[in-house]
Amino acid sequence: MSAILWFWHRVFGTVLGPDNGFAWALSVFFLVFTLRVVLLKPAISQMRAGRKMAKFSPQIQKLREKHKNDKQRMAQEMQKLQSEHGVNPIGGCLPALLQIPVFLSLFHVLRGFTPQAQNNYIFDRAGVESFINADIFGAKLGNWLTQPAALLEAFGTTRLNMMAVGIPLMVIASIATFVTMRMSMKRQTDASMANPQTAMMGKFMMYVAPIGTLFSGWVLPIAIVLYFMANNIWTLGQQHFLSNKIDREQEREKQKEMAAKKDAPRPKPGQKPGQVKKDAEEETSEDESESEAETGSTSTNGSTSGKAAAGAGQRTDGRQVNRRPQQKRRPGKQAASAKKSQKKRR
Repeated sequence: MSAILWFWHRVFGTVLGPDNGFAWALSVFFLVFTLRVVLLKPAISQMRAGRKMAKFSPQIQKLREKHKNDKQRMAQEMQKLQSEHGVNPIGGCLPALLQIPVFLSLFHVLRGFTPQAQNNYIFDRAGVESFINADIFGAKLGNWLTQPAALLEAFGTTRLNMMAVGIPLMVIASIATFVTMRMSMKRQTDASMANPQTAMMGKFMMYVAPIGTLFSGWVLPIAIVLYFMANNIWTLGQQHFLSNKIDREQEREKQKEMAAKKDAPRPKPGQKPGQVKKDAEEETSEDESESEAETGSTSTNGSTSGKAAAGAGQRTDGRQVNRRPQQKRRPGKQAASAKKSQKKRR
């Protein structure tokens, strides 16, 4: 975390100045954006898994009703159903779980910027002094509102300055959290919200999470409040982008399924649906056998007629003999005549 923060501070500090508070604030923002880009692929997998889970949620509800008295059997059936549909429930929690060590690491780095520190991980003494001297309208990024007044004065700020900047940031972060949770609830399907426990938990978190963000700003550094803001802003945009992406993918899949249904053979009136495929295969085999029989009869008749024309066109005395042209015989009649000749010979 300190390396990513150092990199972005070098970028924005070159433009705005190393001791500028907005340069450090932007560094925190882009630290969040960098990590969320890394977690973008797991987030896509999480959303796809959620859409798949929504498709067979009625089956899940049936399993719960069927095995409500046998929790172990229900867990086994749920695991089997998820494996059949290719859904990994742990993968859906991965993006949220990975943000926990990120938050703790950033908090630990920010706590390391003290006046006595000679370095802070990748930051040297100059980097530590730059962060301590930076402020946004008099509020220091590494301090929080409930610190003792003497400690705030040691960092060069006052409680009034901290409240003037910290409270608006906490309100904005809380509103961003509420909007993000509300948008997430709207994206949930009716089938997934049919479960009373899921619906109640979703509504509970939609109001508790913003309240938690609002009050956590009193005991966390200003930079952490900026972290919450950046994280919620990114989540809001990511939900909109990925939801549209997954919707387009599902629309293409539906169109393919509809096209496949249109191309599939339909049953005739009074015919069973399962008989359509069998009749199509029988018609194909009959067509192939008829074409092979016609080809064989044509070649046989051609060679026989050629020999008859050569030998029977003239008599031994050289006079011409007029004969009626032979009629073409069908393969079925040829076979019948051949059987009759064999019986006579016997």
